Amino acid sequence: MRCPFCGSENTSVKDSRSAEDDTAVRRRRVCESCGARFTTFERVQLREVTVVKRDGKRVPFDRERLTKSITIALRKRPVDREQIDQMVSGILRKLESAGEPEVASNDVGELAMEALRMVDPVGYVRFASVYKDFRDPSDFAQFIEKAALEDEEDLEDE
Repeated sequence: MRCPFCGSENTSVKDSRSAEDDTAVRRRRVCESCGARFTTFERVQLREVTVVKRDGKRVPFDRERLTKSITIALRKRPVDREQIDQMVSGILRKLESAGEPEVASNDVGELAMEALRMVDPVGYVRFASVYKDFRDPSDFAQFIEKAALEDEEDLEDE
């Protein structure tokens, strides 16, 4: 593991334990060259997931990019970082366990919207406004109206 401060590969693990959400191993490391201490998180990767973009371009799934997008949608909302990490882990588990080496970017966006809908309705609408490329206020109104109807249907099914 390379030191993020000086770039040296001469680092050692001082402490290792399961992360709070049990999806990663938290390792406390120290750089032998500069003495800096830092933490890494190691996750088990079931499969390498490739995302197929709308233009046909193929890129490796980027957990940090999804985390950043969800974090932006939830900015100034009562959702903590741990909940976001759990959401992203759940989405990644669904993608990896689907058994497909490639997944459409639309599928990732839909899974993110589904997760956000369960956690925070405002974050759900914010994410949708970017993901679905809302152009004017009527797009918001139509989306919220449709979401409200779906919520009613979900309540009737219960």
